[in-house]
Amino acid sequence: IAEARSHGDLKENAEYHAAKEQQSHNEGRIEEINDIIARADVIDITKITNEGKVIFGSTVYLINLDTGEKINYKIVGKDEADLKKKLIYFQSPIGKGLIGKSKHDLIKISTPSGIKNFEIKDVKYI
Repeated sequence: IAEARSHGDLKENAEYHAAKEQQSHNEGRIEEINDIIARADVIDITKITNEGKVIFGSTVYLINLDTGEKINYKIVGKDEADLKKKLIYFQSPIGKGLIGKSKHDLIKISTPSGIKNFEIKDVKYI
């Protein structure tokens, strides 16, 4: 902002206005993140009675029955979700399809790319 301000008249200084807009966006995001942190609860899934079921925080080992591909996902919250890192949001189609299921269950999940058939090979709480 200081650099943009140094370019002269602020009324017609697009760089200054863009920097101020970015600053406002950043401050809003900081406020949003602070709110998330203030409301966050740490959950130790090793202390939850889970009976071998897929729950929030568990890692699920699957076989795609259509392709034979082995894959694993960790069930996480919205802000942690990153499909490239195999972290899936518990409210996503796959997350919803896995929650509450157990080892050896056969599941059919409707995803944006079509129906997927899986077998749960294992559920771990790490």
